[in-house]
Amino acid sequence: MKRLRFLLTLAAVGGVAVVLPLLITGAYYQNLCILTLLYAVVASNWDLTIGYTGLFNFAHIAFFGLGAYTSGILTVKYGISPWLGIAAAIALNVVVGAAMAFPATRLRGIYVALTTFAFTELASALIVSRTSLTGGSAGLVLIPSISFAGYDFGVHNNGYFYLGEILLIVSTFLLRALLKSDFGLSFVAIREFEDYAASRGVPVARQRLVALVVSAVFTSAAGAIYAHYLGVASPDIFGFGFVTLFLSMVILGGSGTLYGPIVAAVALTFFTEWRELAGYGDLRFMIVSGVIVAVLLFARSGLWGALEAIWRLARGRRRTSDAAAEAVAEQNRVPTEAGPAATVTEPQAR
Repeated sequence: MKRLRFLLTLAAVGGVAVVLPLLITGAYYQNLCILTLLYAVVASNWDLTIGYTGLFNFAHIAFFGLGAYTSGILTVKYGISPWLGIAAAIALNVVVGAAMAFPATRLRGIYVALTTFAFTELASALIVSRTSLTGGSAGLVLIPSISFAGYDFGVHNNGYFYLGEILLIVSTFLLRALLKSDFGLSFVAIREFEDYAASRGVPVARQRLVALVVSAVFTSAAGAIYAHYLGVASPDIFGFGFVTLFLSMVILGGSGTLYGPIVAAVALTFFTEWRELAGYGDLRFMIVSGVIVAVLLFARSGLWGALEAIWRLARGRRRTSDAAAEAVAEQNRVPTEAGPAATVTEPQAR
């Protein structure tokens, strides 16, 4: 039954993914959708460390930026295929993430945040200082577009649309499989009861390192695709603007919920970038800030947690009404000599 449900879900998601780029044809709206898909990948993978493992790290934005610059440099300076550039970006971030996580995962609290923040600042300073390779503060330009079998994704945005969908779907299904496994449940155990989990034999440092490395894989891929899509990579990608954007998606969607950051990525990207709302100016960001504060105060599980609560409440009321109907039906039945129970009927007129 579970396998059938999984196949039906996969078929439904695949069908929507195939049809959606055909329905959304305008270049402007396709651009919003592509950015939303890439941002959703970054936010949902960041939630793996923040929400599920309880490891508040700022290195995630460095994975995104290094992915963009690694693939961009290899394709611009050395003429390597963008596909190989994306693979190299993933490999580099896995190695760098493991090296950074080795000391960071042995710390606690604010020290983890400070160490990972220092790593991000170091990566940004390195990018700016290597002017001949990275373009310095001006950024890296003329990054070639991705192509496949002669189909240039830069000419037709449908290619990036489908690529973003594939990346998000694969990332989400793999994260779900990981978090549903016993190995993934150890992440939650570390977040909730770190000392108890360690006493039961859970290797806390190793699990945190694995969480950081796993979150770096799809984040670096999203950063590389982001650079090829825009054709540029600038040091702003390491800036506070992207940090607050992705962190807002995690908090608003619901920390520790798999689908919450994805829902928040859709809401925040369209609300802040939609040109029909451009006339409201900074009021949009004030509204977003107010909503995030309200979520922190009254719904700490975020938008996805609120949706789940509403769904459970609706199911509970339906079950209560069904139970009440069964109780009324049972009361209308009385025991008889002919059998255990019989239905009461109205007396017939003589």
